[in-house]
Amino acid sequence: MFSFKSALGLVALLPLAQLAAAQSPVWGQCGGIGWSGATSCVSGTACVKLNDYYSQCQPGAAPPPTTTVPVTTPPATTPPSTSTGSAPTGLASIPASKLTQISNFGPNPNNVQMFVYKPAKVASKPALIVASHFCTGTAQQYFSGSKFAQLSETYGYVVLFPSSPHSGTCWDVSSDATLKHDGGGDSQGIASAARFAISNWGVDPARVFAVGTSSGAMMTSVLAGAYPDVFKAGIVDSGVAFGCFAVPGQPADSWNSQCAQGQLILTGQQWAQRVFDAYPGFTGARPKMQVWHGTADTTLYPQNFYEEVKQWTTVFGYPSTPISNASEPYLPGGYSNATFGPNFQAILAQGVGHTVPLFEQQYLQFFGIA
Repeated sequence: MFSFKSALGLVALLPLAQLAAAQSPVWGQCGGIGWSGATSCVSGTACVKLNDYYSQCQPGAAPPPTTTVPVTTPPATTPPSTSTGSAPTGLASIPASKLTQISNFGPNPNNVQMFVYKPAKVASKPALIVASHFCTGTAQQYFSGSKFAQLSETYGYVVLFPSSPHSGTCWDVSSDATLKHDGGGDSQGIASAARFAISNWGVDPARVFAVGTSSGAMMTSVLAGAYPDVFKAGIVDSGVAFGCFAVPGQPADSWNSQCAQGQLILTGQQWAQRVFDAYPGFTGARPKMQVWHGTADTTLYPQNFYEEVKQWTTVFGYPSTPISNASEPYLPGGYSNATFGPNFQAILAQGVGHTVPLFEQQYLQFFGIA
């Protein structure tokens, strides 16, 4: 059986340079200040500069996939979405089985665009999933490239697909504002939409969940850390610990190479304190968490997985050694699920890069939907 402890030791001993492939994979890093890995991309992709700290291999042979599902755009006379105005008063006003844009759902300092998917048959007091896209992506791409909407037709939950407002379309997971409860930033806009869904759509407040990939995974960590009163569980696919990307005084969507390359090493208590400081005085239950990471990730290095483990085991007061560590029947060979307690699991994928493929059906089981 694969050992979590042996994996920890193996990755800790590997020089970071060994983790970089000769060519970066699609969506992998290919340049930026401090980057020492591959600067060329696999066939069919091109190295695109997003900012001084991060260039990424993006598909170059064809434009990014787009959805053909109609999107309802608010009229030009609609007040800006930073106000709290007349958003839809109930799910009845939202078309079924179509990705539909909404606005005026509450405080939204960075003008995050928000899209909702309502299945044809909504469950009584439905669950809500907030699905946040990867860096360079959009709500439409995550909608069309994942099964969250498709599965909602079976299970009757509602999905929110936020879309980053920043030029590189990465999420703001680094500013002081976004890392504070109701402090501003992208996270407050997303939390506002979730709160609106609870107040106006009959969403069950005990079943509000967050999930995301890469930059969206980092946003999921931010939502879980800064808004534990709103989100009850989070799934982080190839992300980092809460607060790892913090860059005080820099633009909202700044890249943090120290964190990305797994060089920000803190104690469990130090990591946990970042979570506690996000919402001082919060005494309620923390969201249950599940984190996924690949051992061959050269965009967000595998050390970030172990920093997440230290953070959340400390937050929950769990021992650092898992109570079980097994390859679940639904997991491919080389995947190991370390369970530390009822509220935290950490899944490590041997030989998998950035990002770990989505396992939507299993996510729903973790959320208690399926």
